[in-house]
Amino acid sequence: MAVDWEALRVAATEVSARAYAPYSRFHVGAAGLADDGRLLVGCNVENAGYGVTLCAECGLVSSLHATGGGRLMHVVCVNGSGEVIMPCGRCRQILYEAGGATLELMTPEGVMTMAEVLPLAFGPEDLAEVEEK
Repeated sequence: MAVDWEALRVAATEVSARAYAPYSRFHVGAAGLADDGRLLVGCNVENAGYGVTLCAECGLVSSLHATGGGRLMHVVCVNGSGEVIMPCGRCRQILYEAGGATLELMTPEGVMTMAEVLPLAFGPEDLAEVEEK
């Protein structure tokens, strides 16, 4: 399946305009495609208690589960100007959980898999040993 990365970037840019960022004024939007073709979006939502701010990627993954679940296949994150940005470390982990090592992420350096973005990632398979005990 060919991915229209430009359409994903546009969707991420559009949703970034709806971000709630009164403190940093750094609007972020994320757009992704699920394994069944659904287009999903999320934007950052800040909070006066900075530690409880929600990143755009959190909204994207919440949208994935709220609309039926599945796996993320392709994701792009942008700032309020539409420039492709890298997810923070926390969000890389969240995206890895939602799409696995093969999820493709548009980065400022081009498309990369989550295995490339987050090498030696900790994932659900690492908990299998704990569940067996």
